[in-house]
Amino acid sequence: MRLKEKVSFLITELETLYPKLEIPLNHKDPYTLLIAVLLSAQSTDKKVNEITPHLFRKANNPNDMIKLSIDEIREIIKPVGLSPAKSKGIWGLSKILIKKHQGKVPKKLEDLEGLPAVGHKTASVVISQAFGIPAFPVDTHIHRLMYRWGLSNGKNVVQTEKDAKRIFPKEKWNSLHLRIIYYGREYSPARGWDISNDIITKTIGRKSIINKLIE
Repeated sequence: MRLKEKVSFLITELETLYPKLEIPLNHKDPYTLLIAVLLSAQSTDKKVNEITPHLFRKANNPNDMIKLSIDEIREIIKPVGLSPAKSKGIWGLSKILIKKHQGKVPKKLEDLEGLPAVGHKTASVVISQAFGIPAFPVDTHIHRLMYRWGLSNGKNVVQTEKDAKRIFPKEKWNSLHLRIIYYGREYSPARGWDISNDIITKTIGRKSIINKLIE
């Protein structure tokens, strides 16, 4: 199957499986999404969604957030892990948003990446999901599936993002990255993977991976 046919097949399959898309992290605006995405690093969406209501009841905007101490933030977010660094990041970025951006989350990728504790992936998720600006955030699911499907060499997430942006139509980026995540979780996980349920990998996957599973 040629690359163009592979891409067409997987887009069709994913849009059929997931016709409606919901952003997995609960939020009400760009600021609460930014905080939720930051908290999700090395955690799960489920755990973050359990914690954010407690945090946002106390502070759901930068002005209220800096009224809390870093220790208070850390106590609330402790269950998601990495709470010392994340609490400092949340307090620090809230301060900068007030000082440099009139308390608003900026729409430019480089401005977001300049905030404490905000890396390229977090910034990409925010511009994509909060502002609808085309981006292709690569998480572990996308990185794994792009390799399994023979669409990237699996070298690193930077290369995977470049390949995804080169291969997929720009107007599909925002919806497609979410659909691939949903598919990876449901049908093509890292552990407990049953390829018989994974129609996309069975159809377009790397021969070396498929042959190894068949042996």
